[in-house]
Amino acid sequence: MEFLPYVIIAIVALIVLVVAAGYVKSPPDIAFIISGLKKEPKVLVGRAGIRIPFFERKDTLLIKQITVDIKTNGYIPTRDFIGVDIDAVAKVRIMTDKEGIKLAMKNFLNMREDKIASALTDSLQGNMREIIGTVELRELCTDRKRFGDEVQTKAQLDMNALGIEIISCNIQKIEDEKGLIPALGQDNMSKIQKDASIAKANADKEVAIAEAEARRLANDAKIASDTAIAERENELAIKQAELKKAADIKLAEADAAYEIQKEEQRKTIEITTANANIARQEREIELKQKEVSVTEQQLEAQIKKKAEAEKFARLQQADADLYERQKKAEAERFEKEQEALARKAQAEADMYAKVKEAEGIKAVGEAEAAAIAAKGIAEAEAIDKKAEAMKKYGQAAMTEMIVNKLPEMAKAIAEPLNSIDKVTIIDGGNGTTGVGQMGGYVPTVLAKTIESIKETTGFDITDVMRADTYDAKVNKNINVKGLENARNVKVEKINVDVE
Repeated sequence: MEFLPYVIIAIVALIVLVVAAGYVKSPPDIAFIISGLKKEPKVLVGRAGIRIPFFERKDTLLIKQITVDIKTNGYIPTRDFIGVDIDAVAKVRIMTDKEGIKLAMKNFLNMREDKIASALTDSLQGNMREIIGTVELRELCTDRKRFGDEVQTKAQLDMNALGIEIISCNIQKIEDEKGLIPALGQDNMSKIQKDASIAKANADKEVAIAEAEARRLANDAKIASDTAIAERENELAIKQAELKKAADIKLAEADAAYEIQKEEQRKTIEITTANANIARQEREIELKQKEVSVTEQQLEAQIKKKAEAEKFARLQQADADLYERQKKAEAERFEKEQEALARKAQAEADMYAKVKEAEGIKAVGEAEAAAIAAKGIAEAEAIDKKAEAMKKYGQAAMTEMIVNKLPEMAKAIAEPLNSIDKVTIIDGGNGTTGVGQMGGYVPTVLAKTIESIKETTGFDITDVMRADTYDAKVNKNINVKGLENARNVKVEKINVDVE
């Protein structure tokens, strides 16, 4: 029993050592995960706890805000097919609720900040690339926040499965592939400059109108003041005249008749003078009114002149633009008309050539047909006439035909002699010369030909030729019908040239 206090002391000391060794306290941006003895790990965020050495382990999980740089790494086409390169920054952190811690422990336990950012980059880049394809370039430039919110909303669906919360997503830089963003800026700058110029012109116009109105009001006040002064002066003069008139009357009544008459004349003079003064003052008032009217007309003319000048300039510009469009339209219409006229002229020329060609072919055909018809008619008439002649003259005509053919027959007989280049004549010694034999070749062959015709056809050309002699008519009883009506037959001389 005496060792019991020591045992208790030892146990207490042991407990103190265990507590001291296992005491942990997590900072606000780091969660300590104590696991080992219990099924569910214990999570310490910004508070202290006890880890039993050798039986439990401590892991860390960053829960602070982490910056993730998101880049497209190339030009991604927008909805209007313009490639853009976007650099964005997302702020994320691990969810601190129970489910978020569980999911984050499975994915990012004991990981450094750069490792967590690297693990999230691909998912965020993919979501940003998808959103780029749904917007146009102008929307990206004019409403970056909406684009960042869309990327954040879409990416949050993927981050929920990892236990990550996206705090914000901001677009840092946008570049397009063709340099269209500066062009859009220049277009917007031109519109702003145009609006500023229009606003300045309107302001200048309002200032001019206000100044003119102020001058008009001042002039009206001055006219009213001058008029009131003139009226008071006129009333004063009238009052003075009336008082003087009363005094003169009293004085005239006290004086003699001469003086009364004199005062009457003076009274008349005073009245006339007063009327003159009144007329002068009225004239001055009229002059003042005319000056006011002239001033108003000058102001109105200046404003109207400026407005008309601006209107004239706009009209001139509009007329110039209209003239230019009209001239351009007229030039285009003229070119089209010239082309149409050229095509029409070419078509008419082609048609005219084809018509002329057809007419030429037709004329040639008609001429050939006419020639053939004329030739046929002539041949038919010649045959008819020849038949009539043959019928009329009978055997005499046949005799004429035969006699006319005799030269051709003699020529045909002598034709072989033309092919003879040289002839050598040798005397045979029988009293006849070779020359005589050569000269008698053609008549001999012609006589044999006539004899052959007689033997073949029974027609004796010699008897026909002698039909008009006494021997033929009396002794041989040869009578050729129609010979007395036949033309004289002229037998051509047959010449045979023998070398």
